[in-house]
Amino acid sequence: MAQAIIATSKLRLVFQVGMDDDGKPLLKAKTFSNIQKLATTDQLLQAAQAVLILSNDTLSSIERVDNSELLA
Repeated sequence: MAQAIIATSKLRLVFQVGMDDDGKPLLKAKTFSNIQKLATTDQLLQAAQAVLILSNDTLSSIERVDNSELLA
């Protein structure tokens, strides 16, 4: 049976920075690399909230991006 082992983890914050001419939101992402693989969801949320305090933009989404290595 194959296994997936997390190789790297990143935290991605997506901000709404305005609206285009058609009224659709303009989004801008900020990615933080080298996130500890064992970081919990609550810890990542705390980190995102700390960064949000420093931003003037509206937070659209918080994403965790994991890259895994597949072992046979």
